[in-house]
Amino acid sequence: MKNKILLILILSYIIAGCIGQANIATTEFEDLKTPANSVDSEEQLAIGSIQGIGHTSPFVRKEIMNLSGIVTVRRADGFYMQSVFSDDNPETSEGIFVFLGFPPKVKVGDHVLVDGTVTEFIPGEIEDGNLSITEIEKPNIRVVSSDNLLPDPIIIGEGGIKTPTEIIDDDQNKIFELEDGLDFFESLEGMLVQINNGVVVAPTNSYKEIVVLPDYGKWATNLNSRGGITLSMGDFNPERIIIDDSLASLPETNVGDFFVDPLIGVVDYSFGNYKVQLLKKPKKSEGNLQPSTVSAAGENELLIATYNVENLSASDSQDRFILLADQIVNVLQAPDLIALQEIQDNSGEFDDGVVDASETYRKIINAIIDIDGPEYFFIDMLPEDNKDGGAPGSNIRVGYLYRTDRGLSFIPKRGNLENYSARIINFQGNSSLEFNPSKLEPENYAFVDSRKPLVAEFLYNGNNIIVFNVHLNSKGGDTPLFGTTQPPRLPSEVQRKNQAGVIASFVEEIISGEQEAKLIVLGDLNDFYFSPSAKILENSGLVNLVVNLPETERYTYNYEGNSQNLDNFFVSSSLMALNPQVGIAHINSEFYHRTRLSDHDPIVALFYMEP
Repeated sequence: MKNKILLILILSYIIAGCIGQANIATTEFEDLKTPANSVDSEEQLAIGSIQGIGHTSPFVRKEIMNLSGIVTVRRADGFYMQSVFSDDNPETSEGIFVFLGFPPKVKVGDHVLVDGTVTEFIPGEIEDGNLSITEIEKPNIRVVSSDNLLPDPIIIGEGGIKTPTEIIDDDQNKIFELEDGLDFFESLEGMLVQINNGVVVAPTNSYKEIVVLPDYGKWATNLNSRGGITLSMGDFNPERIIIDDSLASLPETNVGDFFVDPLIGVVDYSFGNYKVQLLKKPKKSEGNLQPSTVSAAGENELLIATYNVENLSASDSQDRFILLADQIVNVLQAPDLIALQEIQDNSGEFDDGVVDASETYRKIINAIIDIDGPEYFFIDMLPEDNKDGGAPGSNIRVGYLYRTDRGLSFIPKRGNLENYSARIINFQGNSSLEFNPSKLEPENYAFVDSRKPLVAEFLYNGNNIIVFNVHLNSKGGDTPLFGTTQPPRLPSEVQRKNQAGVIASFVEEIISGEQEAKLIVLGDLNDFYFSPSAKILENSGLVNLVVNLPETERYTYNYEGNSQNLDNFFVSSSLMALNPQVGIAHINSEFYHRTRLSDHDPIVALFYMEP
């Protein structure tokens, strides 16, 4: 069959040369005159030569003629074509996109010759660190023959080529080597690929993207117990493959769902990631992943949780509050204390000058009571309007819910200062907040346009506990893992390190006056347990309970298929001596975004404290 196809293609070239281009041309643009800067060599016929070894074409901005290939995929603004014959160089892609700006006339299976200009198109903003896509623009297209067989898709995985499993890039993007995930996917740009036995490691997101591993993930690293893949220091899992819906719709999935039929598509790049644009909607098989739960507290056991509830406002639908109440009561086992992040004001993202969030808290409390849960009380300090980051007008902040029916108590102490900046009073070796609650250095430059930590003091079985609820600066502005800058730039990290430094200094001040002080710093750090911000807090004398979990189980969030922890739970040595138990309730991050409450999973810790 291959010999027959070869014979047909050779005859097509001969016929094209004998009877002239005009009789067989399907022209999308007017014929191009041979330009002064055109490529006049046999390389002009090879897509692999146009793509070259590397992330940009050696022929960029040059006009090429008679580029030969088979149309593999039609798009609304052009088409992909792939070489008839491979150059047998695994470092060069055999596929390329021809940009028209309107639907093409050519059909899948057409053998075409293309003249045009080689360009590097950057999807998204160049300052965001996106890589470019090699394309042919302003094309003149001639159809040589039709109804040709398509090139076989390259299998990614067993029976084909396997992705790297550890390194995205280790040479500052200066050396092109297929051992780097960045270069591996570049070598397949514009080509048809096939993923067998794909298993979902990130649920369908709001952009209709799904992240999978080939071969049920059996040769991937860092698989966790629930079917996802967890990032670790030095391994950001380049084996993840994002499938996208530009050409075909995708199903709603959860982590652990899988696809029995092969996933076939074309390799594309947009917004910081290589993606496979599937040619048809795949049929999923359900993995039936269930939300996890935690153990209830017994007598003399204090249960504390931290939970980012993702922009929760009184203006949200009642269904969100019903779901949250169910999670608090039946999954988290009604903790004694809950540190909440991303509580919005009563009017949500309507920028009306409202900063009060009492209605938001009361809707949570009432929804809990409606399902026979315990009565909670809330602790909140008003932010300045539009001064704490988040969506404009939403005034997100951190706050607490606490219950008093199991022995926990909170005694407010107010002063005359408007912002109630946290101060410590030490009396006979015992540390206590002067103002309860209070914000930690709200005027410090480290917290500009960011949430101010809320410090509160509680009493349980005669034990005084000071808690810091934190929500540090987001990762916005960092360059992508699969981007031009390697390693990625992390400008957002600077503010988080400064914020962690302010918290650490206050912790050190307390411990210097009371070595046995019971301190907790918990919340959304927007950073990993191995990050500089986390290390700054650890160096102040705190221990991160998250690291007590197995390495692959340290996750509260899923971003682009990487299970990871942004939420953390630090305790002082005196609390660590109580041998606290820690768990993460996986109730959100692994599930389809429309069925969950938040994009974060809560962390719960249990402390045994005798009176």
